[in-house]
Amino acid sequence: MILEMKVPSPGESIKEVEIATWLVKDGDYVEKDQAIAEVDSDKATLELPAEASGIITLKAEEGDAVAVGAVVCLIDTGAAKPSGAATATEIVKPIEAPKAEVKADSVKPVVAPTTYSSQTPSPAARKILEEKNIQPSDIVGTGKDGRITKDDAVNAVPSMGTPTGGSRGTERTKLSMLRRKVAERLVAAKNETAMLTTFNEVNMTPINTLRNEYKDAFKAKHGGVGLGYMSFFTKAVTRALQLYPDVNSMMDGDYKIGFDFCDISIAVSGPKGLMVPVVRNAENLTFRGIEADIKRLAIKARDGQITVDDMTGGTFTITNGGVFGSMLSTPIINPPQSGILGMHNIIERPIAVNGKVEIHPMMYVALSYDHRIIDGRESVGFLVAVKEALENPVELLCDNNPKKAFEL
Repeated sequence: MILEMKVPSPGESIKEVEIATWLVKDGDYVEKDQAIAEVDSDKATLELPAEASGIITLKAEEGDAVAVGAVVCLIDTGAAKPSGAATATEIVKPIEAPKAEVKADSVKPVVAPTTYSSQTPSPAARKILEEKNIQPSDIVGTGKDGRITKDDAVNAVPSMGTPTGGSRGTERTKLSMLRRKVAERLVAAKNETAMLTTFNEVNMTPINTLRNEYKDAFKAKHGGVGLGYMSFFTKAVTRALQLYPDVNSMMDGDYKIGFDFCDISIAVSGPKGLMVPVVRNAENLTFRGIEADIKRLAIKARDGQITVDDMTGGTFTITNGGVFGSMLSTPIINPPQSGILGMHNIIERPIAVNGKVEIHPMMYVALSYDHRIIDGRESVGFLVAVKEALENPVELLCDNNPKKAFEL
């Protein structure tokens, strides 16, 4: 019996996926539920499991865009499983006829005759070359009589100057569907929002003092879950969002949508690129709950197991460029959200405290926001509220009882 395997729907809004990698070869024997391919959608990379055991026949190539519901492979469920470790491809080997030897001297390159159309680009090719600022005379056309085709223009690379020695190799690779979607959304955020960024700095001494005092007991009590900075920042953000609800809203045409909950998107770097899983109802979670949820989502992102549902929604985003050493940046809004908080690295710097110069661990923080819906008072007030909570965590985040807040 031949089973047709179709692309399942990864989510409501996804109509097409891309075959990122085949994990099996054409003619291999596969077991039921064995991962046979990795497919990219515009939101996540997912594994495609075999629906039955049998010999597989691939119907799509790596890099092909395939509609949801389309057939990507066939599985012959009636085929016998090869004995031992041998696969179907190893058992059946076609007998190749001996190839005739061809002398190098007998092969002569075919030179296209030079005509009026030689090195003349087609209209589509001309537009692409103009965008790349490449002269038609700098490339060789592969079309009829040397005409420059659209593919020639797409594959054309601008001159990199006169070589002076050393390796000068280039590589052209297609972006994954996820990366292309991220690029599209980032450009849309710049073009379709009135994005501004406001900055402040946070003295991290109070948080470091709390963490140093309780992190060992916290980790021992909660099964290896650490007390990191993200739980403090998430608690500070949810508090500030409740004080300034406009930051926790988004535009929908001529309307503003406000939320009475705080779903915090946490930007993480995975093997397939930037992913933004969501911590749901973060305003109701404890420090332990936030840290456990972030750890769970980070492991799923790192292992390529993140799902579309994990990244759907979110009312506000936190991104931490500090883990890569960034001192200051202007984060880009994650549409359709209206705000994003950027964390940065912690550097010991001299600051004035009660008229004296002291050295403290300091972090710059940045809030990028959509000025169409958030005014300066709300944006600055929000960031100041985050700063106040982080510099006074015992009172504002732990209700003056750290042991109870940390569930120790």
